[in-house]
Amino acid sequence: MSSKKKLVVLISYGLDDERASVAWSIANGGIKSGLDVSIFLVSSGVDWVRKGAANNVHLNPKDPTMKEMIDAVVNNKCRIMVCPPCAAVRGYSADNLIEEIELVGSPALHQLITEGAEVISL
Repeated sequence: MSSKKKLVVLISYGLDDERASVAWSIANGGIKSGLDVSIFLVSSGVDWVRKGAANNVHLNPKDPTMKEMIDAVVNNKCRIMVCPPCAAVRGYSADNLIEEIELVGSPALHQLITEGAEVISL
């Protein structure tokens, strides 16, 4: 088990909401600060990990592109969890999503909280 402090960023905003850019930026900041960062995607937040969805999205010109921020999370081997019912209601299966994600329910989030994770919800 990691001795680093844990941070979970719960993202519920999708491709058309700047708050999602803020959430991914906070996650990247946590990585740079040495935190053990996990992402939990719910509601329209699951759209971010649909294959190709973030490739041409740049919500905030002061932030890196969304693809760059998501790639940084992936490249740092952070856990990216996706709510299965949220994906299913959008017609997404694991085949539609980037391979680095985990389709897991809220017990995975609860486990991180019991391990001391702080949760930021955007």
